Amino acid sequence: MTSATSRQIESDTVLETRPSASSQQTGVVATLPVSTENIAAAKAPAPSSTQVLTQTVQRVTNGLSVVGLGFLNPIIRLLMGEDPRTQLGELWKMLGIPLVAIMVFLAAWSAGAAQVKTSLGQIPGPVMVWEQFGALMEDHRATRAKEAAFYDRQDERNARYLAEGRPEKVKERSFTGKPTYIDQILTSLKTVFFGFVIATLIAVPIGIFCGLSPTVNAAMNPLIQVFKPVSPLAWLPIVTIVVSAVYVNASDALPKSFLVSAITVTLCSLWPTLINTALGVSSIDKDLLNVSKVLQLNTRDQIFKLVIPSSLPLIFTGLRLSLGVGWMVLIAAEMLAQNPGLGKFVWDEFQNGSSSSLARIMVAVLTIGVIGFLLDRAMYTLQAMFTYSDKR
Repeated sequence: MTSATSRQIESDTVLETRPSASSQQTGVVATLPVSTENIAAAKAPAPSSTQVLTQTVQRVTNGLSVVGLGFLNPIIRLLMGEDPRTQLGELWKMLGIPLVAIMVFLAAWSAGAAQVKTSLGQIPGPVMVWEQFGALMEDHRATRAKEAAFYDRQDERNARYLAEGRPEKVKERSFTGKPTYIDQILTSLKTVFFGFVIATLIAVPIGIFCGLSPTVNAAMNPLIQVFKPVSPLAWLPIVTIVVSAVYVNASDALPKSFLVSAITVTLCSLWPTLINTALGVSSIDKDLLNVSKVLQLNTRDQIFKLVIPSSLPLIFTGLRLSLGVGWMVLIAAEMLAQNPGLGKFVWDEFQNGSSSSLARIMVAVLTIGVIGFLLDRAMYTLQAMFTYSDKR
């Protein structure tokens, strides 16, 4: 070994002498090699509080952007002492301009509504719509109070029968009050999620097989192109007839109107997920598929470890589109199937024809729009959680 090599080894390795438990007894000192890289890591300074705070703020702002609250990021950065001019400009762009647009819309709505007269009276403006929304909420609270009083009286009566030794008189009845506006919203949400889940369970597997196999894709493509544009109003009579013939003994937990509406949602909303899944799978880098063959992965491992993770962005895009289509289709389906959701609420108010009907229909329209926006943001958040982007 040359002297240069020896000096190099000595510079790369430092001999640390430390007494071990056995050496303390025997008097022999053990010599342990310690890498210079470990010494450098041990001497590396810990992150400062400023660096930790900066990293924390970055994670918070990324999280807010994911859940659709990115307009709060300039406020956070402003509080952290960043350039006020830049952050105020971002705040104006992300929050100020949308608020101004909303105010302009409300003003135009209020001015235009006063100019239009119908058989039911004047077109309701924002103030009248807000008043009817408050009336619907008050009706919900009053109905919940009646329901609570009903069950309290029933429990008191049953307890008295049991105390008197007459258990045969004990009866349990359900509250049969009219569904409130909140109840109808929850019914619509349950219906659309039921149909959406069924559509997802059908569309994703078929889309994967279409993307992996040109033969399956060629077989499915004509069917997709034929059934994709069919209106829910065309599907609804067919679904109603089939469900009435097959689902004879309907239960209270799963009424026919609920099932008809959910199946109609399924038939209209599965196509975006199917098409985007097939596109995502067919767009996977062929080198990845070749690697799976070299590793001799079986079909199950290839699908779950390679195909699905690689195509998740487009799958989630299809899911977002499907959920939006399903929510839009649901209202028409509930109108005709008489499922007690928002669609039936709109239809009942239209048939009612009272002076407040138009305002209540406008409340339903805005509710449908806001819920649709929240559903899309929820799917976007899930997409950001389970897929990779430049922020994660």
